[in-house]
Parts: sequence; C-alpha cells; structure tokens
Amino acid sequence: MASKMFQESSSSPEAIAKLLSQDEELYSSLGGQLRANVPAFVATIARGSSDHACNYGAYIIAALLGVPTMSLPPSLVTLYKAPLQMHNSLAIGLSQSGKSPDIVEALEACGRAGAKTVAFVNVEDSPMAKLADTFFPLHAGPELSVAATKTYIASLAAMARLVAHWKSDMALLDGLKALPDALSQAQKVDFEPIVEAFVDKSRAMILGRGPTWSIALEASLKLKEACSLQADAFSSAEVKHGPKALVGKGYPMLAFAPRGPARQGVLETVNEMRGLGSSVFLIATKEAGGENDGADILLDAPGDADNHWLDPLVMIQTFHLAVEQIARARGLDPDDPPHLNKVTLTV
Repeated sequence: MASKMFQESSSSPEAIAKLLSQDEELYSSLGGQLRANVPAFVATIARGSSDHACNYGAYIIAALLGVPTMSLPPSLVTLYKAPLQMHNSLAIGLSQSGKSPDIVEALEACGRAGAKTVAFVNVEDSPMAKLADTFFPLHAGPELSVAATKTYIASLAAMARLVAHWKSDMALLDGLKALPDALSQAQKVDFEPIVEAFVDKSRAMILGRGPTWSIALEASLKLKEACSLQADAFSSAEVKHGPKALVGKGYPMLAFAPRGPARQGVLETVNEMRGLGSSVFLIATKEAGGENDGADILLDAPGDADNHWLDPLVMIQTFHLAVEQIARARGLDPDDPPHLNKVTLTV
C-alpha cells in the first residue's frame, strides 16, 4: 500500500492545477496594489518547509522586483518583543495549518506595526487566514503526511503567481500554466538512481544556488525527517568555504542546477567536487539546444527559457518521490518519522 507521503506527492500536479484555476482576481488585485504602492521591504514569517518556500519567494521578489526581502524570526516577536517598525512594508505569513502560535502572533504583530499582511495557508478556517489583510488559500487539500510535499510545491507556485501579477510578467504567468504538465512529466522520470545513490548513506551535502537554494534546504530537511540521514544544505558558492574541508573520496552530494544565471556556478562546483573525489548526483533541467552537462537526471522544464524561476518546482517533485522510496528502502515509515508531529506548536 502506498504511503500518504507518496500519494500526496503524486497529487501535486492536480493540486497546482486547482491552485492556478482559482483566486485570479485576488492575485491580480493585490498585484495591482503592490505596483501602485511598492513596499520598501518584504518580511516573510514561517518555519520548516514553509520557511524554505519563503526563501524561494524572497529570491524571486528581490530578483524580479528589486524589493529587499528577509525572513523575520518569529521569536523576535514572541520572546524578545521587538518594537517593529514596518510602515510601507509587506509581511507574508506562510503555513500549512495556519495555527502555529508563533507564526500567527508574529504576522499579527507585523500588521500592528504598519505592514500590509498576506497569508498563504492550506487550512482556510485557521487563525492566520482570518487575521491577514489578504488571504490566499493553497487549495492543496488535506495533507496528512508529516513530510510536506504538495503543500510545499503549492507554496512555491503561489509565491511565483503573486510575483507574476505584481510584475505583470506574462511570460511567468504562461510558465505557471505549463507547470501542472511539467510536474506530471517529472513524476515519470526514473528516480531509482537517486534511491541507489543515497539509500546506504549516513550523511550528505545538498547544493543549490539562486532559485534552487530553497529546494536544497527542503531536500536536506526531507532526508533528515523521512530517512534519518544527516544532510546539510549549502549554496554551491558557500560550500567552497568551510564545508569544502569535509569533502573526500566518495563523499555523497546532491546538486540542483536550474537554467538561467545560477546554472554555470552550480556546474563548476559540481565538477570541482567530483575532482576532489566526491560522489555528486546532479539533477538539472534541460536547456534548449544544450548539453546534458553531466546530469544524472535531466528534467523537462515548464515553459520557455524565461521561466527558469519555475525549475525548482519540477526538480523537487521528482525528489519528493525519490525520498519516500529512500525511506522505505532504509526500513523506515515515511508517514511516521520519529519524534515528529504534523503541526509544530512553538512560541
């Protein structure tokens, strides 16, 4: 019998199609408001997989719109009672459940401090959904697996959709329309080589850069929570500093190379790490007329070359399915990782 994690990850194409079919007026309206009154900065509020999704959102907001975006640690509000000054800013809260006390309290505090507040939440009747100025449902349906899969991808898609409307970026909107099909294709890839590469490992490094830094963080978390594998995420640029000292013969690494400006740097780092003896598994997206670039798995990307911002979504789709199989092959239950709950109630 398929695990909940496998079933939910496999439903991502349908979940994203549903997300994109609804709330068009809401996205368009907020996008128009943000164009008319550009915030001085954006603060994101989340934890775990949702914080990794915010990392992606922060990158595309800053890269495509030029607005500085940072993660606001909830403890600044809940523990340290920081006197926030957030006039002419945007605060984005992201949560699957919408009821983690620290996330809810921090977003509410941002609103009191003068920020326009936005919530991306999967559970519509939740405290976070009710308090935000604008609430965007993720429409992913119930997610029962402890490891977030479809809600993580829905969060990335929702972030990209908001940015596309904010920027009036028709190419990005067209890319989003192609996303459900691209996710379906990503599920058909033979991901057994990923399983074979990591099933017997006790540690690994995960590399990304630019838009794939978010999924490097997410892949690291998934290997920890579902597979009990100690995996650490690094930018392909940062790994050349201290972490490089750990690399030796056979050291396992996983790297995500998107199209666009970040690709060359990832590939150069991969080649360097392979030269040091590391065993690097490379997942990349196809470039028009391009070479394989030494990729172990090469995925079709959604839309044309301008839509490299959506490459991480198809890469993590394939990885989610692979990590569930890695867990099973290690004799673990991906739906019941030790010591973990679906909703973490922190303050």
